[in-house]
Amino acid sequence: MNWFKLSASVFVPLLLLAVGGAQTPNPGQRLTPSEIDSISPTGAGAGTSGVGGIQTRLLKGDPNKPGLYTIQLTIPANTRIEAHTHPDDRVATVVSGTWQIGYGAAFDEKKLKALVPGSFYMEPPSVAHFARTGNTAVMVQITGYGPTGTTYVGKGEGK
Repeated sequence: MNWFKLSASVFVPLLLLAVGGAQTPNPGQRLTPSEIDSISPTGAGAGTSGVGGIQTRLLKGDPNKPGLYTIQLTIPANTRIEAHTHPDDRVATVVSGTWQIGYGAAFDEKKLKALVPGSFYMEPPSVAHFARTGNTAVMVQITGYGPTGTTYVGKGEGK
């Protein structure tokens, strides 16, 4: 009986450790800016406004599936994104450029706030927001919990 208790106390934790480790094949990921740049961008995919010209790099997870994801978006200069929502709770950081974002059911210049690199903002679930870039492209990194999607509010798709 003591042999059984000793075996169980040694092997059960090892089994749990092995199973837990199998679920996370790459538990740590570190990417430099040049390594991120080497990830092939796609068009405006899941988790974006869908506006043409946006480039998306997937840094973690899959925004189409349940779970945590991080995407990096590059939005071209002079892009206007109409009011839309996402079903998931998202947080974002401006990496480069000046990102102008506002909250509300319709694009409103007076509600825009200019966010420079290092700025942080939130996109709460189902809260309408809109944005635009100025004369330069903008890069933002968005983290959310998928699956995500985009629903435009009112009349417009992004322009």
